[in-house]
Amino acid sequence: MSADEKNDEKNDEKYAERHGGGYTVTDPEQERLRRWRLVLGGGPADGTGYALSGRDAAMDGALAALYGTGDGPRTGRDRSAGLGASAPSVARWLGDIRTYFPSSVVQVMQRDAIDRLGLATLLLEPEMLEAVEADVHLVGTLLSLGKAMPETTKETARAVVRKVVEDLEKRLAGRTRAAVAGALDRGARISRPRHRDIDWNRTVAANLRHYLPEYRTVVPERLIGYGRASRSVRKEVVLCVDQSGSMAASVVYASVFGAVLASMRSLSTRLVVFDTAVVDLTDRLDDPVDVLFGTQLGGGTDINRALAYCQARITRPAETVVVLISDLYEGGIRNEMLKRVAAMKASGVQFVALLALSDEGAPAYDREHAAALAALGAPAFACTPDLFPEVMAAAIEKRPLPVPDAA
Repeated sequence: MSADEKNDEKNDEKYAERHGGGYTVTDPEQERLRRWRLVLGGGPADGTGYALSGRDAAMDGALAALYGTGDGPRTGRDRSAGLGASAPSVARWLGDIRTYFPSSVVQVMQRDAIDRLGLATLLLEPEMLEAVEADVHLVGTLLSLGKAMPETTKETARAVVRKVVEDLEKRLAGRTRAAVAGALDRGARISRPRHRDIDWNRTVAANLRHYLPEYRTVVPERLIGYGRASRSVRKEVVLCVDQSGSMAASVVYASVFGAVLASMRSLSTRLVVFDTAVVDLTDRLDDPVDVLFGTQLGGGTDINRALAYCQARITRPAETVVVLISDLYEGGIRNEMLKRVAAMKASGVQFVALLALSDEGAPAYDREHAAALAALGAPAFACTPDLFPEVMAAAIEKRPLPVPDAA
C-alpha cells in the first residue's frame, strides 16, 4: 500500500470517528460512478446519477469550493468558488482538505487556491500561515509578497520557510556532500594507494602494455588511486540564480544547495541572485532562510550583467564551476551574454546552464538562447533537485554532464 493510500485510509477512519461512520462501496460499478461523480462535480450534465453522502459529500464540498462551476460551465478565472475572501472560511477549508486528502494533493489544492482565487493576500495573516501545508511553492509565494508582508506576519513566515528549508536539507544535504566530496577526492591521484583507494579504470588503462594474452589479464605494475580531499580550498563554485517571478522554486532549491556547498571546506561557494540588478548573498550562506529573505522575486532579467559580475570575481578559472540557473529570457544584451560564456569556457571555467532547478516538470524557456549556449558547448537543461548532486560532481570532475534525455 502506498503512502497516499495509507493516508487516505487514516483519513477515512478519522472521518468515521467524527461523523459516526464512513462509507462502504462494494459494487465495482457503483464505485466507478462514485469516482466519476467526484471528478465531474455534479450538476445535471454529469451523467452519473450517483448521489453522494457522508464523507463523499464533504469531500465534494471541499472540491466545489475551489473548482466549482456555479450555475453553468465556466473556465479559467471565470470559475465560481465558495471560499470568498473570508479568512475564517478559508482556514476551515484548509482544515477540511487536510482531513480528506493526502499531503501531496493538499499542496496542489493550496497552490490552485492561491492562483485561482487570489488568496495570496490572506497569507499575510499569521493565523492563515499556521493553517497551510508548507511546501516549496508556498515559500515561493511568501517570498513574492516581499515588502507587502506586515511585521506581525514576518516571524510566522520565517518559521514556515525554515520548516520547509530544514526538510529539504535533510533530504538533499547528505547526498550532495557525498557526491561532491567524492568528486573532489577523485580529482587528486596518488601512485601508492591502499586497495580501497585504487582507481581501477585508470590503473588498467595505464598498464595495458603489461597485458598477458595467455592468462587474459593485465599485470598492474603501476597503481593509480584516488587522493584524499585536502582541507584547503580546491574548487570554486559560483551559483548565479535568476530571481524573476517564474523561477521561485529554483531560488528556494538553489539557496538550500548553496548553503550545503558552502559548508564544505574544500569548496569556496558564491551565491549571486539577479533580475535587472545583481545581489551577492554569499555572506548569508550559513543560513538559507536568510538567503531566501534576501531575494526579491519578480522584475526583469539581465543575465549579461549577472555573468559580468561573476566573471570579474573568478580568480582560478581552471578550478571554477559556474552554474547559471535561468529560463534564459534575456532582457540585457544577448550577444554580450554569449561572449561572456564563451570567454569563461575558453579560460577553463566549467559552465553549467540549468533552465530550472525544481521538480515542476518541463519549464518554459528561451529556446534560441538555449541553442546558442549548446553551440558553445554548454547545453542548457532542466534539472531536478535529486539530479543536482550528480551534475555538480560531473562538473567538478570535468566529465560530461548527465543531461536528461528530454533536454
